[in-house]
Amino acid sequence: MPRSRRPSRLLFALLCALAPLASALAAPATYHYDTTHSQILFSIDHNGFSRPFGRFHIAKGWLRFDPDDWAQSATELDIDLASLDMGDAEWNAAVLKPAYLDAEKSRYAHFVSTSVERKDDTHGVLHGNLTLRGVTHTVDVPFTFNRHGTTIYGMHTVVGFSGTAMLNREDYGITATPNSIGHGVSVWLELEAIEQDAAPGNKESP
Repeated sequence: MPRSRRPSRLLFALLCALAPLASALAAPATYHYDTTHSQILFSIDHNGFSRPFGRFHIAKGWLRFDPDDWAQSATELDIDLASLDMGDAEWNAAVLKPAYLDAEKSRYAHFVSTSVERKDDTHGVLHGNLTLRGVTHTVDVPFTFNRHGTTIYGMHTVVGFSGTAMLNREDYGITATPNSIGHGVSVWLELEAIEQDAAPGNKESP
């Protein structure tokens, strides 16, 4: 082999060897939601007197996120409607009935993302579909990227977000007591997710 071709051959071999490593470094990490530190709050008008709050827990879910390339991010999660807490057991039971959330028939609300729109270094909009009571509608969730790092004890790598959304309850077939309960529902999301490499037993991701 002519001596002049050896460097190019060596360079080609080196690039081939490094290609899988570069691909792995570019891939977004996969996380599972920390259901203890993740909560969903909502508020709705009550006769014009107040806007009381309720709270749901996330049953399970996964997140793919690359801090450098948000376009590769995606998420899917289930919200446990039976976890509803509005501060009163009888009120909880009433809201879970068929006229409202119908949790016995459809216990979980399901959200799956379709795209992520980055606005700046810490703000974006998550676009996706929310299925509630068997009805699916598109939902936009403006969010703040709070932090990506390890816990204070270095046990896990965690990513955190805060988000908001506005829903119309009638879109999901919740039409009862229109003159008493408001139609617009304000939603707040406080989310933490743990990198799956730090929790090898979790198998929720696709």
